[in-house]
Amino acid sequence: MTLTVFLAVLAAAAMHAIWNALVKVNLDRFASVTLMTMGMAATALPVLPFVDFPAAHVWPWICVSVFCHMGYKLFLIRAYDAGDLAQTYPLARGTAPLLTAIGGIFVVSEMPTYVAFGGIVLLSVGTFIMSMRGGSHLSDINRRAVGFALVTSVFIAAYTLTDGSGARLATTASSYAAWLFLCDGIVSLLLALYLRGPRILRTVARQWKIGAVTGFLSAAAYWIAMWAMTKAPIASVAALRETSILFAMMISLIWLRERLTAWRCCAALFIVGGVIALRLG
Repeated sequence: MTLTVFLAVLAAAAMHAIWNALVKVNLDRFASVTLMTMGMAATALPVLPFVDFPAAHVWPWICVSVFCHMGYKLFLIRAYDAGDLAQTYPLARGTAPLLTAIGGIFVVSEMPTYVAFGGIVLLSVGTFIMSMRGGSHLSDINRRAVGFALVTSVFIAAYTLTDGSGARLATTASSYAAWLFLCDGIVSLLLALYLRGPRILRTVARQWKIGAVTGFLSAAAYWIAMWAMTKAPIASVAALRETSILFAMMISLIWLRERLTAWRCCAALFIVGGVIALRLG
């Protein structure tokens, strides 16, 4: 992984943490996810005239990706409802890089180096520690929440491998990303209308400014990730993206004035160690 790609993915991780903080508007979880996805589609619209229309062999990857993104969002919402978001979300994100690394061996024939795989493990362990809050809240986690979080991680790994492969097959990563965001937005809107009816439009319309900002940040962050996956191993990029957990911790310390506890320091050390290993690997 070159220094340019490495720094770009770190920037994408920071964007990911920022939009996750901003998306906590006065909406229920399903409406918030719908709002963000529609914002991503709106971001892609002005880009479409400047990118190639995907070739026929690229569309199956886009379709599979949209399905995986739908599964990710729906199961993440179920995980939100079943347990503590601060624990279930990092659990889902922490498991995904390991699944992506294993899947990458079979799907795209990418065998990570020992150093890179060590970095992926360190990042995952750091994310788990962040999720478990040093073990002080283990009794709060129920099996149902853990189950939804783990299924969510499977969908994350699936869409990561799908999008990495699709972006490599497309003429450019920008072409793949723009059309993926548009299709994902359309399907999300149709799903929202089916599940909630026309009232969902009135609900998200009241927060359209937040939707525009979070949609742009999310689209930019994931576009960078897909571009990076055309330049570097998919599993390494996927693991490096999870440094968004570290950026989220920094946001909570600086803006929310939360305490820097021992378990947070431990988690941060594992994550930083993983970042260094990925850079060296």
